[in-house]
Amino acid sequence: MDGMIGDIGLWALLASGAVTLFAGVVKGTVGFAMPMIMISTMGSFLPPDVALAGLILPTLLSNGMQALRQGPRAAWDAVRHFRVYLAAAGVMLVVSAQLYVFLPVWVLFLAIGLPVTLFCLMQLLGVRFHAARRSAGVELAIGSFSGLIGGLSGVWGPPLVAYLTALNTEKRMQMRIQGATFGLGAVLLLLAHWHSGVVHGATLWFSVWLCVPALAGMWLGGRLQDRIDQDTFRRATLVVLTLAGLNLIRRAYLA
Repeated sequence: MDGMIGDIGLWALLASGAVTLFAGVVKGTVGFAMPMIMISTMGSFLPPDVALAGLILPTLLSNGMQALRQGPRAAWDAVRHFRVYLAAAGVMLVVSAQLYVFLPVWVLFLAIGLPVTLFCLMQLLGVRFHAARRSAGVELAIGSFSGLIGGLSGVWGPPLVAYLTALNTEKRMQMRIQGATFGLGAVLLLLAHWHSGVVHGATLWFSVWLCVPALAGMWLGGRLQDRIDQDTFRRATLVVLTLAGLNLIRRAYLA
């Protein structure tokens, strides 16, 4: 396996697998945060482009499973209702992905660390946004911002999750919307970074390998969802993510 995935050492493969397993458990339990956990933690011991490439296929598969849980028609309805957000995020994601190779490493660490840390701190401090109804203008702005940071860091979920929470979206509908939108974003991210050169033979095999622990984690998370206090588990996850995000900000400062 070591030779098949190029210069990524065995210890890094095992560590990445453990991180992805944990990310899958969180994803299966709360419906999001897989890319944040993977990029924040793997970015601490892998080059940022390798960590970014590695998360793409696991994110795609896990979100496909989540979006299709209530069937293809329900998934399509979610896409149709949030088409403005998806269009804006898709365009900005493809554009910002092409900027990846031109940016210094500290910018990439900061692009990942700041959104993760700010989102987690807001959630831990109990900050909630409230919106009376959906707005095409708000969805356009949130989608554009999500796509901008998504193309650079592989993380585009926090703005959408905050928006859906502000709308008091019903739980099953929110899980379905997140799965559909994040899944389509992962498809675009794969295509964009194939073009940018981040995804190539070695990193593609690395991403394939990470699908195994990701799907195992999703299964475990689904089993855990009905057995533990989800709010407590989610808060613990946010603490871990906050620490990981702060570590990336530190690395950006030192780079």
